[in-house]
This record gives sequence, C-alpha cells and structure tokens, in this order.
Amino acid sequence: MTTLTAPAHPPAGSTSRLAGSGLTGTTSLLRLAARRDRVLVPVSAAGLAAFVALSAQATFELFPDLRTPQASMAPTLSNPALVAMYGPISSLGIDSIATFKSVLLGGVFLALLAYVVVRRHTRTEEEAGRLELLGAGVVGRRAALTAAVLLGTVAVVLTVVLTVGWSIAVGLDPAGSVALGVTWLVIGLAWVGVTAVAAQLTSSTRGTAGWSLGALAVAFLVRAVGDTASTDSPARFLSWITPLGWGVKVSPFGENRYWVVVLGLVLYAVLVVAAYALLDRRDLGAGVLPSRAGAERSTIASPGALTLRLARGTLVGWLVAYVVLGVVLGSIAGSVETFVDSPQVADMLRAMGGAAGSVTDLFFSTELHFAAIGASALAIALVTRMHTEEVSGRLEAVLATPVRRTTWALGHLGVAVLGSAVVMVVSAVVAGLVHGSDAGDVSGTVTRLTGAGLSTLPAVWVALAVAMLLYGALPRFTGLAWAVLIVFLLLGEFGQLLDLPGWLVDLSPFTHLPALPGGALEWAPLATLTCLATAVGGVGLAALRRRDVAA
Repeated sequence: MTTLTAPAHPPAGSTSRLAGSGLTGTTSLLRLAARRDRVLVPVSAAGLAAFVALSAQATFELFPDLRTPQASMAPTLSNPALVAMYGPISSLGIDSIATFKSVLLGGVFLALLAYVVVRRHTRTEEEAGRLELLGAGVVGRRAALTAAVLLGTVAVVLTVVLTVGWSIAVGLDPAGSVALGVTWLVIGLAWVGVTAVAAQLTSSTRGTAGWSLGALAVAFLVRAVGDTASTDSPARFLSWITPLGWGVKVSPFGENRYWVVVLGLVLYAVLVVAAYALLDRRDLGAGVLPSRAGAERSTIASPGALTLRLARGTLVGWLVAYVVLGVVLGSIAGSVETFVDSPQVADMLRAMGGAAGSVTDLFFSTELHFAAIGASALAIALVTRMHTEEVSGRLEAVLATPVRRTTWALGHLGVAVLGSAVVMVVSAVVAGLVHGSDAGDVSGTVTRLTGAGLSTLPAVWVALAVAMLLYGALPRFTGLAWAVLIVFLLLGEFGQLLDLPGWLVDLSPFTHLPALPGGALEWAPLATLTCLATAVGGVGLAALRRRDVAA
C-alpha cells in the first residue's frame, strides 16, 4: 500500500492532525486515490460508454434504413412495467429506441460507480484505520473528503465524456448524445454528494452502503411511480423530486432539456456542503448518527452464519430488485411479438443469447442472460467483501478463534453461490407466474423459466471464481474482478453482433450457456463451466491458505 510520509516535526503553522480544518494534503491524497483506482475508473467508464455505443451500433446495423418514427412500437414501449423499469421513451425515432434501455439504467450504473469511489476513499479508509495513519502527517481534516469527492466527480465526468463521444462516433444524433450525457451527469454527481453525506452519517462501510444505496432504491421507486401515473394524476409530480427523475426528464433524443443540469449541479453543491458541515460535527472513526448497540449474547455459531448476517441487507436489496425485474419481464412478454415483427430483430436476439423458439422464448432467453450478469455482480460483491474484512483488520480477529481461513472463505463463497442462485430463481419464478397467468399456463411457464434461470448459474459461478482467484492470489487486484465481468458482458452479449472473432467471444462463459427456454438443453457446456468454476475457485482458496494475511 502506498503511504504518505511527513517530517517528524512539521513546520510551524502547518496542519498536522486531522482535527485541523484545512485542505492541506488534498493533492497528495487525490493522487493516492487515483493511483488505487487507476483500473477501476477507466475500465468502468469505458464499459458504460461501450454499453450505449455498441447497443446503438447493433440497432443501426439491423435497421440501416430505419430513420422514421415507429408508431407501431408505441403500445409496447408505453407498457407501465417497461416504463417503471427503464423510464418513458423520449421519442419514437430510431436513436431513442436504440438507447431506450441505457438512458436510465446507465445512469443507475454510473451512480453505483460514484458510490463505490466515494465510499472507498472516505468511510472505508476511516474504518480501516488508514485515515488516522495519514492524519499523523500534514493532512487537513477535510482533505480526505475533498479528494474522494474530486475523484468521484472525475469518474462521472470521464464516463459522460467517453459516452457522448462514442455515441456520436457510432452515428447517434449529436444533440441527443449530449442530452444523454446530461442525464448521466445529473444522476452521477447526485450520488457523489449522497455518498459523501452518507459517509458522515454512519460509522461503518455497511452503514454508508445502506444509506447511499437505499437512497438510490427509493429514488428509483419514486420515479417509477411518477412515470407510470396517469397524466392528470398528482403523483405525476413525483418524477420531478428525485435526481433519477430529473435525468429522465432531460428526454435525450426527444426534447433535449439541457437546462435540467442546473438542478443536478445545485443538488451536488448542496450535498457536498452538507457533507463538510457534518464532517465538522463528528469525531474521527465515528458517525453523526450513534451506532446501535448489539445484542447481549451472540446467536451466530459459524463463519457462514456471520457472513449471512453481514450480507443480509445486500441480499434483501437484490432480492427485491429481482422480484421487480421478474414482474417487468412477465408483464411485457405478452406484447413482445407485436414489437419484434421483423426477422432482423429476431436474429439480433438470437445473437445476444436468444433461443431458437418463439419470439417470446427469444425475449426471455436474452433477458435472463442479462439478469445473470447482474447475479454475477452480486456474487462478486459478496466475494470481494472478504478483501474489505481483511484490510480492516476484522479477519485477524476472526482467525484468532478456532476458525481456519479456508473455512472462513468457504462461508463467503457459500453465501455468494446461494445468493446468486436465489435471485435468479426468484426472478424466473415471478416472471413465469406473471406471464403464465396471462398465457393460461402458469405451471408450465414457471417450470420452463425456472429451468432457464438455473441454466445460467454455471457462468455466474465462473465470474465468482475469478473474483476468488484474484483475492486469494493477488489481493491488491481484487477489484479487477469487476473489469473481468464487464469484459464477459461485452463479449458474451455483443460479441456476435459485432462480428468479433469466435475465439475471442468464447472467452466469455455466458457465450456457452444453452438458449433456454425454447432451445435444446446441452449438459456438456454447463458441466464444463461448473468444473472450471470449481477449479479456479479452488486455486484461489489454495493461494489464500498459503499467503500472509494483512494485519
């Protein structure tokens, strides 16, 4: 770990303790934070930009002459479930259709990136004790927060610039591309500020996650209620009271309301000022809100139970999200056939993982493959939490008891494996219930979709195993697991659309999944992926057993 050094006797008049109120040392801390995130930020920014650009490019290649509004698509795109998930479409032009999914969801992903960056360099550093160590040198009290906010802001702006530039390069309307950038800028900067405030309110990384991600979930739900309300309902106003709603109201490739960025900048400034005010009201290591006292007696009897207890908030949040996803998929599946009325679209869905059956089967297969990417993100988040436990010193305390490090690691892996399986199954079951009730075949639909959801798990576990390998063998590079997942996504879902070499596309485990429902169930690829995940994860466990644990 790179550390800052200071003279044994700081010069007179300098700020030598965190108790000071200045920004001394901000530049040094910013350089240190940027060095630590030199892979995470650029790869994430490029991945989000590619998500928009490659989706648009694939749409243009399928419809090279389609530049007129598509009124026939209006009924499907205005489906309440679809609007709740992705927001209302800005227009019925090809540019708006090509970016329909990425406008809001991309903004949410950017908010998550902002959260990770700011939390990592504020509350996580403080909880691990590194901020106190840095405070022994010439570092002002506000330096760490300022460096984190600046790096989070840079990450957001970099992502926006790359996305706008790449979008224009693939042929999207320049004015609409800039409006898309404004949408993401408003949402991303808002969560830089939200996370900065959350880091001051609580005394733990988990508390910061609860406040910041909880605010994101609430904002998403409030916006969904506002967007799906009737035009004459008072609830329509709810779309204007959250940053996510503001982002949607920019209306990229439609009305292009650039002025909405003013709302985002004002909120960003207010939240950052509030974070500084809260910082001045608390002690190092503490939060403004008091910590809740624990129970007198522990009911946790194993490392796995401890891991489950620590991860329950994360698991519940993802479970709720996947229930909503299942409702959305089941609700719109019935109208997919009217939307997908051309062989080109069907070919696109097949290239992105769809089955060879009906259009509805194509839709479910494609969407479940995307859902598996999300389940992989959950699994990676649970595995990489081991690194947080180690660097914070809590692992050392656990290993001081009669607990082996492999037993402890297996507890985390077990929760990650089961957690990813549960969210996929729940999403598939809910989608089956909703669509089956409309189609008049609930049991058959649930069975088929549950099997399709389960068939994606070997690829999820490969991504999980890669995270375990990085943590076990190269703990400093544990965060690269996220970059690997982005590569898997781009290769597996867009590789064939972009005519990439077959050997390159095959590097993604998601390429080898059976196209269910509707396609043939092939056991050999699933068995191979499961064995690969077991082997890679086993190597990671062996490496963890042999290396030193950070004290």
